[in-house]
Amino acid sequence: MNLLKALATVSSMTLLSRILGFVRDFVIARSFGAGAATDAFFVAFRLPNLLRRMFAEGAFSQAFVPILAEYKNAREAEDTRRLADHVATLLFLVLLAVTLLGIALTPILIYISAPGFAADTAKFELTVELTRIAFPYILFISLVSLAGGILNTWSRFAVPAFTPVLLNLSFIGMALFAAPYFDPPVLALAWAVLLGGAFQLALQLPFLARIGMLPRFSLSLEDDGVRRIFKLMLPALLGVSVTQISLLINTIFASFLPHGSVSWLYYADRLMEFPAGLLGAALGTILLPSLSRSHAENDRNEFSALLDWGLRLTFLLTLPAALALALLAVPLLATLFNYGAFQADDVLKTRDALVAYSVGLTGLILVKVLAPGFYARQNIRTPVKIALVTLGATQAMNAVFIVPLQHAGLALSIGLASCLNAALLWRGLRRRGDYQPQPGWSAFGLKLAAALIAMGLVLWFGMGGQANWIGAPPLERVMRLSALVAGGGTAYFGTLWLLGFRLEDFTKKGRT
Repeated sequence: MNLLKALATVSSMTLLSRILGFVRDFVIARSFGAGAATDAFFVAFRLPNLLRRMFAEGAFSQAFVPILAEYKNAREAEDTRRLADHVATLLFLVLLAVTLLGIALTPILIYISAPGFAADTAKFELTVELTRIAFPYILFISLVSLAGGILNTWSRFAVPAFTPVLLNLSFIGMALFAAPYFDPPVLALAWAVLLGGAFQLALQLPFLARIGMLPRFSLSLEDDGVRRIFKLMLPALLGVSVTQISLLINTIFASFLPHGSVSWLYYADRLMEFPAGLLGAALGTILLPSLSRSHAENDRNEFSALLDWGLRLTFLLTLPAALALALLAVPLLATLFNYGAFQADDVLKTRDALVAYSVGLTGLILVKVLAPGFYARQNIRTPVKIALVTLGATQAMNAVFIVPLQHAGLALSIGLASCLNAALLWRGLRRRGDYQPQPGWSAFGLKLAAALIAMGLVLWFGMGGQANWIGAPPLERVMRLSALVAGGGTAYFGTLWLLGFRLEDFTKKGRT
């Protein structure tokens, strides 16, 4: 299996999802702006979305995929099938209980996650109603993650990467066509979450059946594989979800800040998630099964080489993205969101958060590459220790930054903490000998620096005054931003090409 080709496949599907995600956010921003109603929805969506990232895409996938890969490579097919049946059944029952409990305890959850809303009765009650509608999303999306983990282990990367498109289509359809039929209209967004989760699960079921891995209801608490997976999951909840926990705590802080603070952080986070999902999530998706196979076969050299390949691609593609987000914050936000109810002040306040987030983009994606190096070896203890240190550092920085920088200080804390997390993970892999850097890193770094300088100059001088972007005609904004992105990309990759970089240098084979 060509890992670069697999990365391109996953990234292309993720790109489609992210583009539709921006369309969705454009529709939401234009229709609802940034105020009390959107603050209520984003808090309501953040709770099930947090659980999704913690359970589904975080702890569960990191615990499930390595053991599933071990079964697939070392045991009979029926043993692997039985493991999937038992895990799916237990996961469904646990998530059903969590969903029902979450709906019953929603007011308490809102008091905990957004205590500042309690001072506004209408806002608090709206948040509770939105959360109860959206909460079952965690049940659907966790089963989607189970299906995706199975498909990825069988090297069927495209379908799991495509499924998020359905959530975005659900948002767009409900916001455009169903919102007028709800009172208040923002309720349509909560129903979009629920429908999107159901659509994603329905899409993957036929593909599971095609490879003979559609789970059957079969409960067994005595299965050794199930016990190992859930034993790994408990500490991994913190190990892979520290950023999400920090975002939740940031929501608590932001709930005490002026109206719109939660929404400004949300829109900035959405822009940051574009490269994070396009590269970070894609790399993590394809690396984990390959790293797990290398560990199962005790091939330490291949294990290290896979990590090195992932790290180089991360720096190659993430550093220019971080620089572009910082320099082009206003042009991006004005072009994407500065319409209808999303005013000039919203652009500037969101810009502050986006620039702060961009500081930690590379660290955030490095975590997605380095963490699988531990979980593929079923090493939970080290990432958990690092997560605790990172979480403590985040809150200490929040206390320092929130007064002078307001909501942007919360974003800066997340960014800096991501860099700390990545540095500690890298040091842990190096100390244990799991990762040995391949030759050529010094020359690689110098060439990247030269290309970044060239790109930065093109973007800085091509952008012009930031005030010229706000309120400009939409077509003019789109054309100017497209030219800037094309010019910056040409400067960056053209410089790399002149310095000797070639696509085939990053080709990497992985075992199927």
